[in-house]
Amino acid sequence: MGAAETLCSQDAVIAVDVQNDFCPGGALGIEGGDAVVPVLNDWLARAARQGALTIASRDWHPVAHCSFVAQGGPWPEHCLQDTKGASFHPDLQLPPDAVRVSKGTAFDRDAYSAFDGTGLQNFLESRGIKRVWIGGLACDVCVKATVLDACKFGFETHLIANATRAVNPTQLGAVTDEMRKAGAIIEDNA
Repeated sequence: MGAAETLCSQDAVIAVDVQNDFCPGGALGIEGGDAVVPVLNDWLARAARQGALTIASRDWHPVAHCSFVAQGGPWPEHCLQDTKGASFHPDLQLPPDAVRVSKGTAFDRDAYSAFDGTGLQNFLESRGIKRVWIGGLACDVCVKATVLDACKFGFETHLIANATRAVNPTQLGAVTDEMRKAGAIIEDNA
C-alpha cells in the first residue's frame, strides 16, 4: 500500500485547504504547512494518470464570517473570498479537471469538513467512488473533520499522514487515534 498504491476510477484524492492563509506567512499559517504540497502533488498526478478523481477543498469565507474573532468566532480573519490568502498554494499542481469544493461560504455557519454543506458526498457516490485518500491542512481541524465524515458516509478512507500538518502538533497522536477508531486507515509512509 502507500506510495505504490494503484488508484482507479473508484478512488478520489482529496487535498484539503492547501491555501496561502494556512501556510507559513498566512493569517493562520501552520508550521511546515507548505511541506504538504510536493507530497500532494505526487498523489494528484498519480490520480490523474490512473483515472482517479481529484478534488481540492478550500475555505471560502465571506466578509464578517461567523468563525472570525470579530464576530465571536475562534479564528482570525482568513481565507476571504477572492483574496490571495484564500488562493491555493502557488506550487499546488491541481490537474485541469480537479473538482474544487468551497466550504464555509455562509455568513452564519462554519464548515470544517469538505463534506459539510457542499454536496460532496452525493457527488462522490454519483461517480461510483469507493475509496478516498485525504491530505492537506490542518490535520487536527479540517482534515480530521473530512476524514471522520468520509468514514461516516461509508467510504474506505485513507489519511496520507505525510501530506498533512497540524495546528497543534502535540495533539496529533490523539487526533490520529480518533480517525483510526472511526475506521480510517493511516498511511504513515504513503
